[in-house]
Amino acid sequence: MKHRKLTRLAASVALAALALPTLAQQQGVSKDQLLIGTILDLSGPLAGYGKDLRNGMNLRIAEVNEQGGVHGRKLVLRVEDNGYDPKRAVLAAQKLVNQDKVFIMVGMLGAASANAAMNTLSQKDIMNFFPMALAKDMYEPVDRLKFAFVSSYIEQMTRATPRLFKEKNATKACTLYQDDDYGQEVMKGAEIGLKTINVELTERTTYKRGATDFSSQVARLRAANCDFVVLGTVIRETVGAISEAQKLGYNPTFLTSVGAYTDLIPRLGGKAMDGLYSTMMAQVPYEDDTAQPLRFWANKYKTTYNEAPTVFSTYGYVIIDRLVIALQKTGPNVSTDALAKTLESLTIPSDMFGMPAMSWSPTNHLASNEARLSQLQNGRWKVVIDYDQMKK
Repeated sequence: MKHRKLTRLAASVALAALALPTLAQQQGVSKDQLLIGTILDLSGPLAGYGKDLRNGMNLRIAEVNEQGGVHGRKLVLRVEDNGYDPKRAVLAAQKLVNQDKVFIMVGMLGAASANAAMNTLSQKDIMNFFPMALAKDMYEPVDRLKFAFVSSYIEQMTRATPRLFKEKNATKACTLYQDDDYGQEVMKGAEIGLKTINVELTERTTYKRGATDFSSQVARLRAANCDFVVLGTVIRETVGAISEAQKLGYNPTFLTSVGAYTDLIPRLGGKAMDGLYSTMMAQVPYEDDTAQPLRFWANKYKTTYNEAPTVFSTYGYVIIDRLVIALQKTGPNVSTDALAKTLESLTIPSDMFGMPAMSWSPTNHLASNEARLSQLQNGRWKVVIDYDQMKK
């Protein structure tokens, strides 16, 4: 009798062990917490973006944890700085994956950095969730470890460039872009889009990441009589290029990508930045001219961080919010496989930030390929071509 009881006890223990393999084996997931990792630029040329992304993420995490977490697990965010350097991004990924043992990587900032870190993630079966790196590599080819939430620079510029070129009755299109993955994608998108209206890029000129002098590049654009310039630039580089053009009395239509859609542009460049166009999705959350839900959110952010939110604050918030929605639907037995399956059947409507509706499928891991166009007017970004108009 005693032997039979011991046998039944052993069998029960074995069955219990088999019933919890996901929790025992899934890195970064314990009974009471789930570890999230992110790699941002907190010390380089995109430090403004990185800080705001981190703040937006932490704001949503605090809200979720105050409500008890997700299926009883508190969310814990581990943040590493890449300084906008792909080599540092690899080291940061190795630390987060191998030492901190995060469950998932979210919102990695910078296309070159995100691409450099991908191999480290793949080796440990870590999902790259909603990177702030709008390159096609982030969702193509379809992979259970890659899910993106906004369209690539190529897709955005393919739509926006010919649309604006025709509207402005421009005659010559040129480009100035950062000589890396980001800048090349902006340039390629412009090139593809212009070909649809039988227009070629007249002049192409580049700069190295972190450059501060754009005199020779702008002089080339001016000499080529370019009246339409696509900028594959980020914050200070956008300000520097346009300021240099104004010194020369050169005033083409400037179009940049969502990589430069930020209120830091008018803050740094002042009135001279008025007229700049940019692709975008979520809007800059101005506190005094937004709908009540967004105004409430912006005030909560300002109370928490003692500064106004930016569009990158909203992106950080949205990234965590969408992850929470997916985790809740996945259930308590969370794993990379289970989360991927949930995402492939998930649809999320548009939100207060103006983000388009999002959905994924087994054959499409990009939430939305839509974008719209804003222009700086009197120091503020204003939507001038909305989602539905961009399709025309």
